[in-house]
Parts: sequence; structure tokens; C-alpha cells
Amino acid sequence: MRTLVLGIGNLLLSDEGIGVRIVEALEERFSLPENVDVIDGGTSGMEILQDIASRDLLIVVDAVKSNHEPGSLFVLHDDDVPALFTQKISPHQLGLSDVLMALKMTDEFPRKLILVGIEPASLVPSMSLSAIGQHAKERALAQVVSLLREYGLSVIPKEGTL
Repeated sequence: MRTLVLGIGNLLLSDEGIGVRIVEALEERFSLPENVDVIDGGTSGMEILQDIASRDLLIVVDAVKSNHEPGSLFVLHDDDVPALFTQKISPHQLGLSDVLMALKMTDEFPRKLILVGIEPASLVPSMSLSAIGQHAKERALAQVVSLLREYGLSVIPKEGTL
């Protein structure tokens, strides 16, 4: 199963960078199978097209403005993901929406698409997550690990990291 965990976000805007912080923590704390790639997508757009194309499983982790309580965590699947990006909080979301549409048009859309979204508490210029964002990061990381395991992928904590 060709799998990609993609963290996106702007590290300069506090909780907007939570997706990137989560994939950093995933790589730091867990050993993953060779068929699982982890990418810091930052604020990338079409440049990540080939990384996403024809994946069996794509898990996207991102801050998403959804009018829920700050720190709220939600999981969307398949066609519900592109629909969410009609309400944008940053330029990279438009890029991801464009990438997903291009992949649909070229028949390279991931077989399974999951978004782990986190409602940001703060979008002020800062390279640190808010306290709420930090707590949400840990819950979202646990969710990503759980999703990978649900698909039969071996995710093993590295010694001394938990």
C-alpha cells in the first residue's frame, strides 16, 4: 500500500503550521514501514502533485478554519475533503484543492483520502504553536497513528520518545 502522510501549513503563523509540526513529530517519534512516506508540504501547491499521484492512501494533516472550538479535531474522508477547502484560511489550501482536482482529471487521485483537520486557536505571526494548538497536535498525531494502523501499517514508537 503506497501511503503518504502530508503535513501542510505555514510555520510563521502559529497554529497554521500545525500540520507540519505533526509530521515532524511522526517522523521523530515513530518508525514507519518503507511504503509510508512522510512529507512536509509547507505551503506547497502544484509542486507536490507527483508526490501525491496514484497513492493508495493519502493522509493530509492541516489547520482548517471550520467554526468549531479552537483545538477541535475532525477527520474527513474522500470527497468530503476537497469540499472543505471552499473556506480558506491560507493560500496553500487553494493549492491542495487544485492538486486534488488535477489528480482527478488525470485519473491519479489517491484511492483513499483522509484529512485530519485541526481548528486553529491562533494565526498570529509566531513560530510556536499556541497552548491549545500544542495539545491538539498531540491528539492529531495519535489520530494519524491510529489511521495508519487501521490500514494495517506497522507504526512503532521509537525507543525513548513516548
